[in-house]
Amino acid sequence: MSDELPPANLPMLLVNAQYLKDLSFEVPGAPTIYAELATQPPEISVRVDLNAQPMHENRFEVTLTLSVDATVEGKVAFIVEVAYAGVFTVNVAPEHVQQVLLIECPRLLFPFARSIIANATQDGSFPPLLLQPIDFLALYQARAEQAAAAEPGTNTVN
Repeated sequence: MSDELPPANLPMLLVNAQYLKDLSFEVPGAPTIYAELATQPPEISVRVDLNAQPMHENRFEVTLTLSVDATVEGKVAFIVEVAYAGVFTVNVAPEHVQQVLLIECPRLLFPFARSIIANATQDGSFPPLLLQPIDFLALYQARAEQAAAAEPGTNTVN
């Protein structure tokens, strides 16, 4: 990318494609786990991972991976992992590209990944799991602070 600003007539962000890259759903304790779930709700743990890869000039693939573990009294009820991706054209100044890729792009992908998780858990005979919205700005800032603490003098997030 050049250090020049993009032309004013170009949209700042275009979604060229979006797609389910990977889906995994497991119920390792079936069928006995269903009886245990009748007496108490599971504990839910959610992990979020973001990856942005350059494709060509100002086009990038951004992958949002959501991993969810549900346990009841230490026993795994279900595990679901979704990698949902999009191809984005980014027309912003170079110093803003990283923020767009790691904040705005996953914000656009999240509702689709959330829906896939809800459907997968429901299809697995559990109540649909509706994840709460994720504050990708706060996540970006926290990762930037971690990176700055790990390497003083830098302020980028990978």
